[in-house]
Amino acid sequence: MMATFIGLRKRAEGNVQPFFALIAVLLLIPAAGAVTSQSFKVSATIVPGCAVAAGSGGLYGTLDFGSHNGVESAPVNTSFVPNGALSIACTPGVTLSMSIDGGQNYSSVRRLKRANGTEMVAYRLYSSSSLAANSEIGLNQAIPVAYSNSNNIALPLFGVALLTGFSPAGTYSDQLTVTLSW
Repeated sequence: MMATFIGLRKRAEGNVQPFFALIAVLLLIPAAGAVTSQSFKVSATIVPGCAVAAGSGGLYGTLDFGSHNGVESAPVNTSFVPNGALSIACTPGVTLSMSIDGGQNYSSVRRLKRANGTEMVAYRLYSSSSLAANSEIGLNQAIPVAYSNSNNIALPLFGVALLTGFSPAGTYSDQLTVTLSW
């Protein structure tokens, strides 16, 4: 056994220098599967915008003046009640505005029309609960929508129906189109 070991040793001794030379060459040659690394840039651009969802039916909400007797002759106030599914959210800092058309019965003023009739009840829209003259919303007039929470924006919409005391009984209605712009 000792003789075998000595024989192997003698054979290996003659190959020591070429063996180290081979190792040195292998270290200098990059391996075919070598790992390299390089950086790359990641970026995104957020543009100003808003998302509006009204849910099924597409109605933003209602402006309901309630029930009143036909001889009542006083202004009746109400405020906009959003559809439970209405959601308005904007990129922080976006300038949002709304405009409202004249509805289906407009003639110098917005009007509610009695179902199955021709009788009308005039009403006015305002952007402030104060109902001040300078907050009245004109036909297709752009009104700024101020907000403090960009993920929960409410439309500033208030109404006054002008009851005359001569309105026949019935359900009076109108349908408005609100346009949101940003």
